[in-house]
Parts: sequence; C-alpha cells; structure tokens
Amino acid sequence: MQATQIRVGMIILYDGELCQVLGTDHITQGNKRGKMQVDMRRLRDGIKLEYRFRSEDSVERAVLEEKEMEYLFQDGDGYHFMDTETYEQTQLSKQELGNAVHYLKANTKVKVKLYDEKPIGVELPNMMELTVTDTEPMMKGATAARGYKPATLDNGLAVKVPQFIQVGDKIRVDTTTNEYSERA
Repeated sequence: MQATQIRVGMIILYDGELCQVLGTDHITQGNKRGKMQVDMRRLRDGIKLEYRFRSEDSVERAVLEEKEMEYLFQDGDGYHFMDTETYEQTQLSKQELGNAVHYLKANTKVKVKLYDEKPIGVELPNMMELTVTDTEPMMKGATAARGYKPATLDNGLAVKVPQFIQVGDKIRVDTTTNEYSERA
C-alpha cells in the first residue's frame, strides 16, 4: 500500500520488523512533495520509532490472523490465554499487551492477534463494564452537565466520571480512549 494510506493502529513491516502505528502526520511543504511522518512501536521489544515516508513510497501491511481466546490468569510478567476451540494455552507479556492489561479480568473473551502463528497482541471489546472503587462524594446540587470528578475503578484505572456516579456503581468504559461512556 502507499505510505499515505497508513493509519493509526495498523501493523506494518518496517525494516523486516513488525511495528504498530501510534501516530501519523501528512506533511506538505509548499511546492515540495508530501511526506508521511509515522510514529510507531516495534512489537518485538517495544522501542518507539519515527520515520518519514515519501508519499510515493510503498509500505507492506502485515497480515494478521485473529483467534478468539479467553483470558485465564497472570503470573509474574506472563498473561495466559486459552483458545476457546482447541483449549490450547498461550502466554503474552505485559509489554506485548500494552494498555490492554488494565482491562483483563478472568474469563474475559478477547481476540488474540497472531502473525506467523505467534501471538503479538490482543483486541479488546470496545466497551468494558467496570466497578467504581473510589471517588469523591456527590456535590450537593451538582448535575451531569456541571462537570466530572476523578474515580478509581476495580482494575486500577483512573477515569473522569459525572458527579452522580458513586462508589460501587458499575460503568462502561471505552477501551480505546480509556474514558467513561455510560452507567451500566
């Protein structure tokens, strides 16, 4: 594909290594040719890279396979998943999972991304239901339109929630943005 078609979240092959695109910026300078500034993270070791592709450069997009798996448990740095069809288990490190570690609960079904039959990461459901474990009490006379307050969830994640949310409430959180969506 052309370098101008690179989008955030894609997995591409760069210098023979799998890299996940973290950010893109299409740069055009006056009458010069355009460039595509790409920020990416090498999946093998987590090192962040920056590269400017010319608009006419071609980039190879990695073809990934997805398998539905169920999260089982964590031991040390390893997170264990089980294939729901074959019952085979596989392990991913905290580094390979990235932000997804905040959302993993026992028996959560996720899609594990495979490249050459090796797991490289997971795709979470868009929304996850979590419980508020700590937040400030509701201010008297506050409405949903008046603003947000900080809250800590049962997975340790801190998000901003409306004033009416109390400790013990279940809320839905968008896993792509880590933001409050609605009360469950």
